[in-house]
Amino acid sequence: MRIVLQRVTSAQVAIDDQVVGKIKQGYLVLFGASDSDGEDELDYYVHKIAKLRVFSDDAGKMNLSIQDVGGAILSVSQFTLYADTKKGNRPSFTKAGAPDHAKEIYDRFNQKLRNAGIQVETGEFGADMQVSLVNDGPVTILFDSADL
Repeated sequence: MRIVLQRVTSAQVAIDDQVVGKIKQGYLVLFGASDSDGEDELDYYVHKIAKLRVFSDDAGKMNLSIQDVGGAILSVSQFTLYADTKKGNRPSFTKAGAPDHAKEIYDRFNQKLRNAGIQVETGEFGADMQVSLVNDGPVTILFDSADL
């Protein structure tokens, strides 16, 4: 599993010029799954994302979680997080999860975030999407299950 999390003041995803997901304060989450990802990785990252303290408190210190600030998540599937660019100039995506498995993991990830009490908006798995965001900070964090 590879996740790029960006703290945002707003974000949206559109398909064919139609907005399908939109949030104000919270996280834009770009999500990629591999074939080896399962329940353990899902539970770890859902907990980590729900409890991550990167929003500023009254003293300006990053000390509050998304739940503390009532933020939302815009979750966008992105298999290109598994791009391998070691050979040639055209990336290989063989390390990305098979579409059926990746979609199942992505859907379960989003549902587990919702079960944690977080509002989750999404793009459409496998669609050509246009993502817009205002990165706040900027704060960007990379999670990779290879590091677990």
